[in-house]
Amino acid sequence: MKVAVFNGSPRKGGNIETLLGEALKAIEDSGHEVVRFDLNEMHIRPCQDCGGCEGTGECVQKDDMAMVRDAIRRSERFILASPIFFFSLSAQTKAMIDRCQAFWCEKYLLKRPIPEGANKRKGLLLLVGGMKKEIGIECGGATAKAFFRTISVQEHETVGFLGIDQKGAICRHETALDDVRSAAQRLVLPVGGA
Repeated sequence: MKVAVFNGSPRKGGNIETLLGEALKAIEDSGHEVVRFDLNEMHIRPCQDCGGCEGTGECVQKDDMAMVRDAIRRSERFILASPIFFFSLSAQTKAMIDRCQAFWCEKYLLKRPIPEGANKRKGLLLLVGGMKKEIGIECGGATAKAFFRTISVQEHETVGFLGIDQKGAICRHETALDDVRSAAQRLVLPVGGA
């Protein structure tokens, strides 16, 4: 299976990147193809709410989002990973999600959702936040759920860690790395598989 990975963290070598490393090792070790997008290094302009995608399902802006759109169409598994900033996903993550308005138009206005495919489509959401209140996970999770449903991912798991702020702090968490490895292994199981 092809797995599309969206790294929304701007911090190189940070907690999100550490978790992604564990997840991707588990996925690649099981023979699946991974295409990774480090959103902070990409040129993805924010949605302009211009309405250009309403009649076609295609965004009129020409930038790196074209690669993301192609991967979303071709993949069956998805990892969305973001730090929690001010109770939400990072700006890099949110810019990519907002540009999926074209998929929303395609699905809901034009009645042409992305087909689920033989293996169905499944997602994994990885979140890390410095705060200790669940509201960050809840708010970020609500945005991610809307993104996943828009790209025809009906099932996703959320793995989030709170009270993790300092770079590298995730490595001191008792279960984080194992939790993410296990979640990644579940991600590539067939839908309904054990």
